[in-house]
This record gives sequence, structure tokens and C-alpha cells, in this order.
Amino acid sequence: MKDLSMFETLLSRKISRKKFIKLCFAGLAGLAAGWIFPKKMFAKEFSIGRPKKNIPINHDLVAIKGGDPYLMTVKAVEAIGGIERFVKKNSTVLVKPNMAWDRNPEQAGNTNPRVVAALVELSFKAGAKRVNVFDRSCNDARRCYENSGISKAAREKGANVYFVDDWNYVSAHFSYPSPMEGWPIYRDALECDTFINCPILKHHGLAGLTISMKNLMGVCGGERGLIHDNIGLKLVHLTDFIKPDLTVVDAYRVLVRNGPSGGNLEDVEEYKTIMVGVDPTLCDSYACELIGKDPLSISNIREAKKHGFGNYDTSKADILKINA
Repeated sequence: MKDLSMFETLLSRKISRKKFIKLCFAGLAGLAAGWIFPKKMFAKEFSIGRPKKNIPINHDLVAIKGGDPYLMTVKAVEAIGGIERFVKKNSTVLVKPNMAWDRNPEQAGNTNPRVVAALVELSFKAGAKRVNVFDRSCNDARRCYENSGISKAAREKGANVYFVDDWNYVSAHFSYPSPMEGWPIYRDALECDTFINCPILKHHGLAGLTISMKNLMGVCGGERGLIHDNIGLKLVHLTDFIKPDLTVVDAYRVLVRNGPSGGNLEDVEEYKTIMVGVDPTLCDSYACELIGKDPLSISNIREAKKHGFGNYDTSKADILKINA
């Protein structure tokens, strides 16, 4: 005998009028749930971005030079106002490094692991309950995480280091027309209490340089190569969407040629500098000037100037320079 469907099974049985009514109501409830719950579910599948915070700081930017990257990071964060201004007790913090390439720290393809370790430890000292560290890598993620030294350094300080899940994205929704409208953004990058952007300064064959704004591509899903079309405006809108609370630029070792992946130690120069600020445009501009690059030669800084996004003019900023 062939298997009967649920509907055929019900028809083949004698049921009371009372039970029939109950079944009808159950079916209607199921149909209602089918309309209600998907709407709720899909309503959560887009985001308007992280909220803007106006955190008071002692200086627009702090640049520290010389010494150990870990200690430099601690000192620079303290000089700008202390980690407690950015990280609150029982909060969730994201420390977002550049961890895209299968390179060791000396090759300067990824953020210096000691800078990341310092930020993780500072966050826990401020009372964070959880510190996440992740990036959407370009090379094999496991090799990037391990060979960069970041996974080990961050885990030793108690961070939750994990890979990006392909299913855990939401669509970006902007209040203004944007070429990034609908782009998939990793949910955990948006739902953290504090976002600490921690890029490395280095050469990039298409963008010229990759610094803080471009590092945010590591929280984007989809075909990221398409972001390079009209990249300047897209990075400005992406940064406005993410609204990092603190930016820490690693310019200890700088890949000055053949970026962004590098690999040849002859392409690496030591600037031994760490920059800390809250304005990504200012951070990127100062990083350009550090290595003798005109900030307005970089498309995202030009677009930031055009749209009044942050301060690109370092001469009009309060910059504290420290020798470690």
C-alpha cells in the first residue's frame, strides 16, 4: 500500500465534529504563523548600521614612534583618553585586524600581532565580557590566522578568535543613495558594543594604500572585488555605516611595494609608528603623510573631503606626537 499524505490520512479516518474544528483552527494558526514569522525574520535581515557615538578624547590623534608595538599601543591609547572611554563593563568588543594574507609578521601583510594583543588585553582590563577577533581572509583563513601570529597572540590574552560564517550576514541599508546599498555585512561586526578597527598601513596595487577605511572590507561578504569599482565612495559609505569607535593604525613595519599581499622582505620598511584616533579620515591622512604620500592621491580620502566626512587636513588637527 502506498504512503498517504497527511491530508489523505485525515480524509480516510472518521473524526468527530469537535476534533475537525480543532484541526481547522490549528491549520489557520499555522497559516498565520507562516505569514507573521517570516516577516519578523526578514525584518532582521537588514541593518541601518552602528550608532554614532561622540566619545570625548584628549587629542584628535596620537602618533607614537619607537619601542615595542605592544607598549606603544598601550601608551597611545592611554594618551588619547584611555580604553575605558571606549569599552564599558560587561560589553562585547570587536578588535578587527587585517588578517587577510598567509604572511608572517616580518612580511608586513597583516596587522602586527602585538598591537592586537595589546588591544585585547586593554579591553578586558576595562571590563569587557567578550573580545572577538576575526577577518574575512583572502588566502586560506586557517593559514592566515596562524601564520600572521594574530590568532595565537589574541587567544593568549583571552580573545574569542573565529572564522567568518557565510550565513551570518545582514544587508546594509542606507538613509541616502549609496553604491553599498544591500551589500552583505557580517552581523557580528554590527552587533558589538565597541568596534576597534586595527589596520596595517601598506601599499595596495589598486587602491594605492590600504589603511583604516579599506580594512573594513574585511567585514563585507559577497564578491568583494566589485567594491574596487568606485572604491573611494564605497569605502566612505562603508565607514559611515560601520562607525568604528576607535582606530589603531599599525605602521610599525610598512609594506611599501607589491601590496597588499607582499612576501618579499625587501619591500618592507620600518617606521615603528602606531597611530590612534577616532576619525578614520584623519588617521588615513596622517598615515599617508608618514610615508610621504599625498593624502588626496588616495580615492577614499578625496571622497571623504568631497562629502565632508571627517577631517583630511592634518594641519587643522590636534595631533600629539610621542617618542617611546
